[in-house]
Amino acid sequence: MAPAGPEPGALRPRIIYLAGLGRSGTTLIERLLGELPAARAVGEVVHLWQRGVVKGERCGCGRPFHECPFWRSVGRAAFGGWDKADADQVGKLRGRVDRTRFLPLLASPAPPPGFRRALDDYLSFYLRLYTAVAAASGSRFIIDASKHASLAFCLHRCEGLELRVVHIVRDSRAVAYSWTKLVSRPDAPAGGYLVTHSPAAAAARWNVQNASMHMLARTGTPILRVRYEDLVRDPERAIRQIVTFAGMPGSTAALEFLGADHTGWWADLSATHTASGHPTRFLTGRVRIRPDETWRAAMPAAQRRTVTALTLPLLARYGYLHRQQAAGQGVPGNRAR
Repeated sequence: MAPAGPEPGALRPRIIYLAGLGRSGTTLIERLLGELPAARAVGEVVHLWQRGVVKGERCGCGRPFHECPFWRSVGRAAFGGWDKADADQVGKLRGRVDRTRFLPLLASPAPPPGFRRALDDYLSFYLRLYTAVAAASGSRFIIDASKHASLAFCLHRCEGLELRVVHIVRDSRAVAYSWTKLVSRPDAPAGGYLVTHSPAAAAARWNVQNASMHMLARTGTPILRVRYEDLVRDPERAIRQIVTFAGMPGSTAALEFLGADHTGWWADLSATHTASGHPTRFLTGRVRIRPDETWRAAMPAAQRRTVTALTLPLLARYGYLHRQQAAGQGVPGNRAR
């Protein structure tokens, strides 16, 4: 049975949902947005139920999920404790509604009654969770870096939430190359690595996830597209755009964690309570923000041609075929502080 809705008068959350294929810079944007006083970054909520609730993997603060004071507070407020949150039921409902193959149903103005009931049950878990995060953090602006297009489509059907989607894109060749690399998972108790994909498989996923955002826009969901390459060359401008789009309060003082000198941009990052995500969510202190373009020299020519051919229409649409960006573009001359 799905949990009841949030208490009357509870703070109505505004979800800033970071969408796009993994390895596109979503964790970096999440970390930067999470430094804003008005926002609360919570990681990839789609994986919280298994990786956090069931497996007890590490929070971004470094503690195991069930030992993190923030998440313990959220669990009590949302469900009366995580032991009363039916993560297995969330998983079953996800399989029934939150999958790429269900996008046509999720976009339909009148999905079948059985599908709609399952979707409502599924969303009730997210609504209680987000509402509890808002209460525990004192902020209604919640950054969810789940990325999956299907969850964004689900959330746009939730009447108790205000949804803003930041669609993050990166050159498909860079993304495909990144998916071939082994990346360790320090948050998992047993260790291991993030999943890998062949360049062709990554290209197919890149097409689906990005094209889905154009379909979501037709539902009236507010969407802002941000290119990874533009973000890393001028993160202050990108963050200001997102703040304005999301309707968050912002000021110059709120961006004190960002700076630049003759070598480029940097950010002072503090520990955050992110339930799941890329290992860079554990980085703290001064972190350099630089374009990662190792794929240009390291990616085999045949793989590069394959990915280019498979993703050509969207590569052109996003401006990646003819635009050459100079190294260091967008770095101010005297921003050290």
